[in-house]
Amino acid sequence: MIRTTLAATPYRATVFAAKAITLTGVVAAAGTIAVLGSLLAGRLILPRHGFTAARGHPALSLADGPTLRAAAGSILYLTLIALLSLGIAAIVRDSATSIGVILGLLYLLPVLSQVIGNPHWQRLLQQIGPMSAGLAIQATTNLHNLPLSPWAGIGVTAGWAAAALVAGGLLLRMRDA
Repeated sequence: MIRTTLAATPYRATVFAAKAITLTGVVAAAGTIAVLGSLLAGRLILPRHGFTAARGHPALSLADGPTLRAAAGSILYLTLIALLSLGIAAIVRDSATSIGVILGLLYLLPVLSQVIGNPHWQRLLQQIGPMSAGLAIQATTNLHNLPLSPWAGIGVTAGWAAAALVAGGLLLRMRDA
């Protein structure tokens, strides 16, 4: 369908931007529903399993700063991974290959960081990996143990997404459909 799309709208940057905007809206909406549903489920289920205020576990609430950051950050993380995927798909131009590249990119660095014995290299791989860095946004406790702060981690994921989108956009402009 890309040939038909580019024939109807020959400005490839416009097409790519429209795809990115549409993807962002859809993923942000779905992510919001999923995150709010998860928070509601946690608020209802956790107290029945001993996670009560009496035991030092306050109820989940968006009024709690770390919970709000984790919820909003999770939506942002999902959106950034979707945009990273769009950029990679535009680069490689093949569905199966782009899925393989994304899964490899997301899971290979965290697995390597667990296999490598050197703590310096483990921490570095956790800091540069789009998944391990980005998921730091979901942490609400023991923030000092994270390889990056939550917002710096989401910044790393945003950098990966931006690089993939720029490369994908440039390659889309230079290549034939």
